[in-house]
Amino acid sequence: MKTIAVANQKGGVGKTTCCVNLAAELGRQGKKVLLLDIDPQGNSTSGLGVDVSNIKNSMYHVILDEVPPTSAIIPSPWEGVWVLPATIDLAGSEVELAGVMSRETRLARHMNAMKDFDIGFIDCPPSLGLLTVNALVAADSVMVPIQCEYYALEGVGQLMRTVSLVQRYLNEDLKLDGVVLTMFDSRTNLSKEVADEVRNQFKEALFETIIPRNIRLSEAPSFGKPVCYYDPNSAGAIAYRNLAEEVLERWLAQDH
Repeated sequence: MKTIAVANQKGGVGKTTCCVNLAAELGRQGKKVLLLDIDPQGNSTSGLGVDVSNIKNSMYHVILDEVPPTSAIIPSPWEGVWVLPATIDLAGSEVELAGVMSRETRLARHMNAMKDFDIGFIDCPPSLGLLTVNALVAADSVMVPIQCEYYALEGVGQLMRTVSLVQRYLNEDLKLDGVVLTMFDSRTNLSKEVADEVRNQFKEALFETIIPRNIRLSEAPSFGKPVCYYDPNSAGAIAYRNLAEEVLERWLAQDH
């Protein structure tokens, strides 16, 4: 399974939106997709329409080695998409793992049990704590959503330092090779300036597709639906369709 950690310690940049909509779009295109929710808020889990009250085992139990991933993975309501769900229990796991040996590699040690999927997206919390580090150690690539707003690149340097530490000590194969611009407003000069700045900094790591500000994208999670099922003709759905094509090309073409 090609595993992508979707990370940025800034909140509200579109990590969950990327995870949910790329998973659904790739599932629709015939790929077998796993969404691993490692954010205690569980927004990816609920954004896919999974009823949290029925979850027996979750990412919390997997990371604490209480159950194998196969006991926690559940099918989502959408074609080709499965979820390793998160619940609020996960918030306590950083404290519980604080003194534990090899605490940064907890998720990585379980990845073999998930090799039947084509691609996995790990939705990281908005912090650079132990859960995000677990995601980076378990991943092949990092995808960084950056919103086209003032201070967009603030904090990205810190994320890159964390990535390079993980590369040096815990996962030398990790690549930061996917950056996506989100919340783009074509009416503002600021959005265009941020896009240019990100392009200069990340060059070929930047995806060509830019995700626009789109009311349908904002509404879809409250209905527990990915945008391609909520409103397939919206600008947001079209953008994620295009981004999914780029993801296939960049991360899955060599495997198939």
